[in-house]
Amino acid sequence: MAAGGKSQLVALLLAFFVGGLGIHRFYLGYTWQGVVQLLTLGGCGIWSLIDFIRIILGDLQPKNGPYDKTL
Repeated sequence: MAAGGKSQLVALLLAFFVGGLGIHRFYLGYTWQGVVQLLTLGGCGIWSLIDFIRIILGDLQPKNGPYDKTL
């Protein structure tokens, strides 16, 4: 099942540029985790870095299924 047109590249760029705000989590459909990241500034950057690596590896997928477009 498609994840509604989610791109791994877009998620990666969001995590890189605004990862501390958790925008990539909102994009991937994880609203609650996005709010927590927003309030903690991405866990002082640690959580954002981990998410960035997980997106590169393909471990962090959209909530509704796999990416439509991968790296």
